Amino acid sequence: MIEDFLEHVLAGGTTEVEEAVRKAAAAEIMPRFRQLATHEIIEKNGPHDLVTVADRAAEADLTASLTALLPGSVVVGEEAVHADPEVYGALAEDAPVWIVDPVDGTRQFVHGDPAFCTLVALARRGEILASWTFAPALDELAVAVRGHGATLNGRRIRSGSPADGAVLEVATSHPDYTTPDQKRALLGLDTDGVRPRPCGSAGLEYLAVARGALDAVAFSWEYAWDHAAGLLLVAEAGGAHATLTGEPFRIAGGNALPFTAARDAATAERIGGLLRGA
Repeated sequence: MIEDFLEHVLAGGTTEVEEAVRKAAAAEIMPRFRQLATHEIIEKNGPHDLVTVADRAAEADLTASLTALLPGSVVVGEEAVHADPEVYGALAEDAPVWIVDPVDGTRQFVHGDPAFCTLVALARRGEILASWTFAPALDELAVAVRGHGATLNGRRIRSGSPADGAVLEVATSHPDYTTPDQKRALLGLDTDGVRPRPCGSAGLEYLAVARGALDAVAFSWEYAWDHAAGLLLVAEAGGAHATLTGEPFRIAGGNALPFTAARDAATAERIGGLLRGA
């Protein structure tokens, strides 16, 4: 049954997952948007790392729905890993893994900003097979299937390439999430021809790269729920990514950071060179 479902997804059969993502957002996220009480917002590791009742309820909903769609699969979700870090180890196991960020951009969600999304990716043995990026307040759903391209609201998207000589727009990690070495690497982007800015929702920044509205991202943290969906989306739209050493990003961790994802290989190489101080 697992192999049949994976074949179904890889052939473009993503409707059941789309329905599960939309259902979780409709039931657990949107009724709480701009309706949160103070006690429903909790700091995890500081003022920029928040969790709400919507995050937890949506992850529980998705965990039940997704594992029912694919018996034998497991879920690596942001809130589950926060409760039990050993859950993250499933990314290196043989079972298919649903990688879930129920509300990516919780800070935006808490402040009433519609620029947040739900991220789901399906992976097996370290390979990302499909991904779903759903921004419910913006009514945007991006889907990527390995080898089958990327779509936004059902229409094919391509990242394209920056115009010759154009200033590169790059979204970067918030300083709170960087070590001193990573800060120095990111300072390499403060140069002529590049315009760095702090990132918002990572999932929506990846979507911006995939649709050609942003030239690149440069991130210094590697939690799979923030990156798996977007990395496949960018790749299937024609983009490229690389870690600080030039190797592909590994969703199970152990990457050389910062890493970049960009509209095309040439841009990824240029950003990577600046991060390395080349």
